[in-house]
Amino acid sequence: MARKKRDHGEPIIIKKYANRRLYNTETSSYVTLDHLADMIKSGEEFVVRDAKTGEDITRAVLTQIIFEKETREKNMLPISFLRQLISLYGDSLQAMVPSYLQSAMEVLTRHQEQIRSTCGEGVDTGNFMPIFEELTRQNLALFEQSMRTFTSGPQAARKPAAQPAAEAPKAGEKDKEIADLQAQLAALKEKVDALSS
Repeated sequence: MARKKRDHGEPIIIKKYANRRLYNTETSSYVTLDHLADMIKSGEEFVVRDAKTGEDITRAVLTQIIFEKETREKNMLPISFLRQLISLYGDSLQAMVPSYLQSAMEVLTRHQEQIRSTCGEGVDTGNFMPIFEELTRQNLALFEQSMRTFTSGPQAARKPAAQPAAEAPKAGEKDKEIADLQAQLAALKEKVDALSS
């Protein structure tokens, strides 16, 4: 297949036609959702554009790939997770969900090679569930603490939700509280790194 020139780091353009066919402009060939999934696994960046309007429809196509995989292959997304995710649409937390999920996936991705090398091919990864549960617990605690910080200021991040908020801290106290929170975050990161090693 003839390849068209593209600049280094520039994503491959995939065109989606009205007949729902996908066309890889780099290889000048039609591709399937499975081809796109393989491209993702091999680290190739691409953008999917509507062939007629030029609109970026990458998100919709990636969602379609997930739908196809969940339908035809072994399910990866638990029903409870899907329900929770759907319940957050339109919620005040919706804006925070993408960055939280991306952070969680980055932690998993960062440690995936280590997990694979430890358990080997074909070995049940269930042995790592306690580690993942602890990482999840710590991520959730960090998320809740961050939410209290952003919604009520640093003072609220250190208090249980049931306690009434104290008087507003002075400027020097705020700096100390921010430093304390940064130290707590660093300690939490050390724990997560220790758990994953």
